[in-house]
Amino acid sequence: MSHLENDTAPVASRNLRVIPSLADNMTESGLVGLRNCRARMSLRAVFVGFLILANLAGNPGSARAQTTTPARTFRHPPTLPLTNFYDAPHPLPAGKPGELIRSEAIDQYHIPYELSAWRILYHSRTVSGDDVAVSAVVLVPDGKPPASGWPVIAWAHDFRGAARQCAPSLMTNLGVGPLLAMYANLGYAVVATDYSGLGADSGKTLLDMQSNALDIIYSVAAARVAVKEIGSKWIVMGPFQGGLAAVAVAESDLHPTGYLASVATSGLADAQEVYERFTNGSSNRMLLVLAATVKALYPEFQLSDMLKDTAFPAYERVGQTCGGETEPEFSTGMLKAGWEKNRFVKEFFSRNIPGQKPTHVPLLVIGGEVDPVVPADMTGKTVTRMCKEGDRILFLKYPDLDASGAMGASASNQISWIKARFAGYAAPGNCP
Repeated sequence: MSHLENDTAPVASRNLRVIPSLADNMTESGLVGLRNCRARMSLRAVFVGFLILANLAGNPGSARAQTTTPARTFRHPPTLPLTNFYDAPHPLPAGKPGELIRSEAIDQYHIPYELSAWRILYHSRTVSGDDVAVSAVVLVPDGKPPASGWPVIAWAHDFRGAARQCAPSLMTNLGVGPLLAMYANLGYAVVATDYSGLGADSGKTLLDMQSNALDIIYSVAAARVAVKEIGSKWIVMGPFQGGLAAVAVAESDLHPTGYLASVATSGLADAQEVYERFTNGSSNRMLLVLAATVKALYPEFQLSDMLKDTAFPAYERVGQTCGGETEPEFSTGMLKAGWEKNRFVKEFFSRNIPGQKPTHVPLLVIGGEVDPVVPADMTGKTVTRMCKEGDRILFLKYPDLDASGAMGASASNQISWIKARFAGYAAPGNCP
């Protein structure tokens, strides 16, 4: 679930006292840039901008309120039409994973800063090896790229809805467009996949971290074909569902070329724990999307083994909406008793546990101690298990903050950590 719509203002200096300095484990050469006064001033400016942009990113209404203009002035619609750009042939002509199907420049996104944007449609793979078409958007800074090309941040979005039209590339603010534009303004190309099933009609494995990871990996390869100025080095970054996907990329056996690191900005926990919390909270609608994901992964799974007949109107509706629309009522009382013990559901939970095998790159993990969905203590359990695998992790935990507050409070550390990875410095870690 997205938490960027929450107020990011409560970022007090008291939280920074408990955060290990990134300088603690950096080499002397790595500290040179951080000691540069102008660089520190630039980071502060970006940090302040981040807090403003993160708040506007998840709240388009707030952005519009900041730019009140006469009624006759054109306003960008919140969403864009689902055009035939997203329609891949059925059956899909064979293509290698990461191969570009088509691309188009687009200037309809309502994002700050001057930068260029493309939509791409590319070949990805399901976890069973089937060839699928997936859509994404690519943002590139203006100006001359470095000799090695723009370094890449692959953005892994959190849950935005289950219908095709919920794709972030169909939102005029890209879901978190100002945040992504901030990173582009810092000199990174941003590649943001929609995941399979959003945008392009290619399945509904929406909540599976391993499926999402494949879509991320192949989106970067396709973006390099579409935009020649993109370089070979990249990291993955995302919150909640995207954070799990970022870890899944780190744990992947594919060892993708140029991949350096992952950042999970919130919500890093076992799927079963998260969905058990949903059964007792206002987010229980996510259980319907879980059912759809399990069905997409395991066609032999019977929805009736998880859902009572009374749940099916809501199940059908949730697959056609992006949330916020009037939907048939759904409650956890519409779930079959013992649904979580179904063998296919158990297999889904098993494959969505981060830390079951070692990662091949360093990770930055961020948690807010009072986040209502995934508190930092849940994230801490996951980090402990990953540390036992020998992973190199820097875990930043913020007291008294939810996910969006922690994301804002950690912005300067995020930026310096990312810069250090692209610069080739040794990654700090605080595993016990």
